Amino acid sequence: MKVSIITIAYNSAATIEDTIRSVASQNYHDIEYIIVDGASKDNTLNIVKSFGTKISKLVSEKDKGIYDAMNKGVMLATGDIIGILNSDDFYADDFVISDVVKEFQKTSCDGLYADLVYVNRELSDKVVRTWKAGDYRHGRFLSGWMPPHPTFFVKKHCYEKYGTYTLELRSAADYELMLRFIHKHQIPLTYLPRVITKMRTGGQSNVSIMNRIKANMEDRKAWKMNGLHPNFMTLTRKPVSKILQFLKS
Repeated sequence: MKVSIITIAYNSAATIEDTIRSVASQNYHDIEYIIVDGASKDNTLNIVKSFGTKISKLVSEKDKGIYDAMNKGVMLATGDIIGILNSDDFYADDFVISDVVKEFQKTSCDGLYADLVYVNRELSDKVVRTWKAGDYRHGRFLSGWMPPHPTFFVKKHCYEKYGTYTLELRSAADYELMLRFIHKHQIPLTYLPRVITKMRTGGQSNVSIMNRIKANMEDRKAWKMNGLHPNFMTLTRKPVSKILQFLKS
């Protein structure tokens, strides 16, 4: 099975080398690596180009935000399976993609997710928070559950059938897409119970309380635009579950 990995970047010179190296070092060799850059003004492109043929496709142009860039990557992808690895993130070890493919083959699933750790932005060996996703059963989204998007792999035909990332949402389009694929359309899904992605702290929806409130409002919109109805506590329990991750780390 061919795996397309998409990295979205903009002025990412400080971190993107780690991201690319984590893909280049994978022991699974049928990988198409696509980088979609938003016309960076720093040294990002020079770093990307230094990896030569390790990069399958490179686009560098202005876009309408991260989800527009993700959609460009999805449209360029020719793999059977697509994963998103942002330029602040990197894979936990060299066996991630081979383990992901084995699980797809074993279970005949359409989507897969796993565990993630947040690490200190400067000291990437220091774990700040652990996101143990746990097994999925239908209805868990109603209790505030969602899988870590940087661990989410999905077959390309799901994007073709159910659509790509909506540009109506600024910070919750990844949540909306997973809600649509998993909860609404109930794609066959499997859980790989191990950490596969390390994510640096400082994500867009977590940098302030105000951003968290805005993200919560977008979560509500995600349900509405899919004709779905959350429970009274659904969108309250979602941020609470993230706080509990700190306590467990």
